[in-house]
Amino acid sequence: MQKTIFITGASAGLGRATVKLFQSKGWNVIATMRNPEYETELTRLENVIILKLDVTNLAQIQKTINKAIELYSIDVVLNNAGYGLIGALEALTDEQISRQLNTNLLGVIRVTKAFAPYFRKKKSGMFINITSMFGLIGYPTCSVYSATKFAIDGFSESLAYDLGHFGVKVKTVAPGGIQTDFAGRSMDGGQHEAYNKLVEKVSEGYSKESVSNYSTAESIANVIYEAATDNKEQLRYIAGQDAISLYTEREKIGAEAQYRKIQEMFTY
Repeated sequence: MQKTIFITGASAGLGRATVKLFQSKGWNVIATMRNPEYETELTRLENVIILKLDVTNLAQIQKTINKAIELYSIDVVLNNAGYGLIGALEALTDEQISRQLNTNLLGVIRVTKAFAPYFRKKKSGMFINITSMFGLIGYPTCSVYSATKFAIDGFSESLAYDLGHFGVKVKTVAPGGIQTDFAGRSMDGGQHEAYNKLVEKVSEGYSKESVSNYSTAESIANVIYEAATDNKEQLRYIAGQDAISLYTEREKIGAEAQYRKIQEMFTY
């Protein structure tokens, strides 16, 4: 029987790559995005339905999910919508901080809550929540972004216990750097002169050369597909060589030792 995945943030980058991969594997895909009127490529794919969804709009979440459930029996929900907010805490406005929390964290919680009764009554289904390497390990100039991604990790682990009683699975995929426009279109930030030296050091990691070593969106999409189909009782999937290296190091030397090592890298 043909399965169906519901994807948020499907207009670009990882979301778009995941739509294409699942469609190519014979799945029905409900691809949601804030501005579906601008979509031209995904609309031409067989078994792909585009719906409008802004994950910060509670009424729209409920309306879109109700429509999706009417169309198909949903098997997997991928909470992918999000963006990066980079900068020292003092460089960010309250509006920027609120928007980041509203999109990256509350968006995931609201979409999950809206789907939970549907999966619970069906006694099957899966949530896959996109966290980040920086949702497992803190990093300079990522404090608010990391706050949202650490929160999704904790939210997902706790939720997995609750929903497990009803045959519903929860998994997370934590990517490292991705070669997408996430660093451009899907990025917000702020500058504060007191942190200029630190920002310069951190920026070296976002150079053209560094970005060229990041994972492709397609390779991360493959990890999402694996999580959706491997039938394993696995909670976290670490995606991308950079993320795997950092996470393996943390497990090997311990969180405190790794914290000191990263701290030394950014001393000036």
